This record gives sequence, structure tokens and C-alpha cells, in this order.
Amino acid sequence: MFGIFKSNPSKKLRKSHSILLEKAMHAQRNGDIRGYAMLTAEADSLWQEIQRIEKQN
Repeated sequence: MFGIFKSNPSKKLRKSHSILLEKAMHAQRNGDIRGYAMLTAEADSLWQEIQRIEKQN
């Protein structure tokens, strides 16, 4: 009944994941390949965390 008041941890992580991917895209377009690689690696680890959380639910 009060499920709408529960916080969804994966929703917050998904938003930060999409922000990281957008930053990585801009880094790639500007020629910062090293920054792009670091941001995509961070986004991948965040995606694995999202998958782990959603698998528990």
C-alpha cells in the first residue's frame, strides 16, 4: 500500500550512470580518449552494481 513512499536505490544509480555516459561521450568528442576510458569504466562498474541491486529485488 505504501510502496510509493519507498526509495528506489537503482533509480538514483541509473541517473548517475546516464550522467557518466554523457560525460564520457563529451570527452570522446573533445578528443580526450583517456578521460573517455576512465568514465566508461566507472559507468560499467556502476551498471554492474545496478544489476546486482535489481537482481536482489
